[in-house]
Amino acid sequence: MEFQQKSPVYRLLVIGANGGIGRQCIEIALKAGHKVTAVLRNPANLTLAHHNLKVVQGDIMHPETFEKYLANTNAVISAIGVKGGLLSDKVKGGLLSDKSTTLYSQGNANLLAAMSKMGVSRVFFISASAIEISPVLPFFIRLVAKYIVQNLLRNMYDDLREMEKLVKESGSTWTIVRPPQLNDKPVTGNYRFAINNFLKNCLSISRADVAHFIINNISNEEIYKTTIEIGY
Repeated sequence: MEFQQKSPVYRLLVIGANGGIGRQCIEIALKAGHKVTAVLRNPANLTLAHHNLKVVQGDIMHPETFEKYLANTNAVISAIGVKGGLLSDKVKGGLLSDKSTTLYSQGNANLLAAMSKMGVSRVFFISASAIEISPVLPFFIRLVAKYIVQNLLRNMYDDLREMEKLVKESGSTWTIVRPPQLNDKPVTGNYRFAINNFLKNCLSISRADVAHFIINNISNEEIYKTTIEIGY
């Protein structure tokens, strides 16, 4: 009988664990047999239970609250995000918001410092495809991205740019994932991605498939210190 080597089991820490992508990362990771520590400001908000899941209280703006949980962690997923924004398919009902924020930049700077202190290197960050105007998108979509999306969400994109800058200057083994418009459709595993490049007709993807990509590429050296554009 042929011996089949099992996939490695990772110890993962997810910050922003109750957000759309964060929760999907947890569910997919647990199904794959990984061990997950979920960090939330209010642990009661995560209604998941599993023998490989540890739910803890922590706030990315206060690194002392989660630093100790980084011990013996193989990889970190930062899935933090502000509420509202055009990246969501739930803009209706007053969810569109662009308040000044340092959540992405200062929060992830705190995370990187804590990781360095605890000897953890591998980390994923969630950004947005419209942070740069893709030259391979249809002309009308480029106009919408530049003159509508970037203007309406100027504060969020400014902070995402600052986040990407500090991540790229860090000593971590980072991957920045840039999804387009997000939706809540189920995981398919059928998507495209571009490494340090633009993806033609990158218009939408589900949170579940973004999470699927992350969990299935934890140790993929081809995407170490790269920016990933992902979509259908």
